[in-house]
Amino acid sequence: MSDPGIDCMWMRGGTSKGGFFLKDDLPDDPKERDAILLRIMGSPDPRQIDGMGGGDPLTSKVAIVSKSDRPDVDIDYLFLQVFVDEAIVSDTQNCGNMLAAVGPFAIERGLVAAGDPETGIVIHMNNSGRTAKATIQTPGGAITYSGTTQIDGVPGSAAPVALEFRDTTGSMCGALLPTGNAIDRVDDIECTLMDNGMPCIILRATDIGIIGYESREELDANDALKARIEAIRLQAGPMMKLGDVRDKSVPKIMLVAPARDGGAISVRSFIPHRAHAGIGVLGAVTVATACLTSGSVAADLAAISPGTQKTITVEHPSGETSCLLTVDEHGEIKSSAILRTARKLFDGRVFVG
Repeated sequence: MSDPGIDCMWMRGGTSKGGFFLKDDLPDDPKERDAILLRIMGSPDPRQIDGMGGGDPLTSKVAIVSKSDRPDVDIDYLFLQVFVDEAIVSDTQNCGNMLAAVGPFAIERGLVAAGDPETGIVIHMNNSGRTAKATIQTPGGAITYSGTTQIDGVPGSAAPVALEFRDTTGSMCGALLPTGNAIDRVDDIECTLMDNGMPCIILRATDIGIIGYESREELDANDALKARIEAIRLQAGPMMKLGDVRDKSVPKIMLVAPARDGGAISVRSFIPHRAHAGIGVLGAVTVATACLTSGSVAADLAAISPGTQKTITVEHPSGETSCLLTVDEHGEIKSSAILRTARKLFDGRVFVG
């Protein structure tokens, strides 16, 4: 009997891409679902040659979407990271880049009716239990992917997708600073352990033996560096209330240095075992938050403008990502927002075979 396939839309969200599925089109049992997703992506295999994955963590991602029955929420979104060369499917983190395409996918599948000229969609992120609002361009009540917005790490331009995060503090760790400290010492290295949407270990690049402006290729070739930061990550996981993180995609490693192209700070990110070509959306929000947190390893390195509306530009290997943070009179962060783009790549059926 031939394989009937599974309805799927492949989309780019921000600087990531992957498969978008309606929840009802996949098995309810997580083990059965994950086995199918590994097969669809072609994992484990460094090239993912027998599947849809692109041999990179940024192109081996899945979004599972359904209409929400929660009050004041439109859509439920579960993000799954399908490991490239291991048979692991992880739900331990959010993905803010893939989030940028969740709203367009929901409109495409008829889960949300499009307004004119734009459509606001409130999305519950199942991984963290938090919500975000995506604003999608829908002139004349029809979604458009064309526009003039450019984001570093993506060629060309597209329609903007504005993402506002309102309650991401302590999304997985229970608190912005899960240890209660702006600085902890792990392996005698000063670290800021922080979670404002993405659990991150933030270290000064120079403390770990690099300058902080290396290319992705240089970092990926530095096995001694990767071994050292992995040793720190494994120790920091329990400190951040994440338990044993050996087979988890969080926490991420953020190596920070002073900005040198007019931004607020420079970052080299590991996700967690490979260097990121840029930086994840929620990782950028967490680093930006560290820049505003007195005593953190990022605060003394960051160039911050005055005022309650702060644009924190995070420089990375592909360019920069700007976060808009709103703070109150006491310096407490009230909300964070970021601009992304998205594009539909194909819509059809994907086969398990």
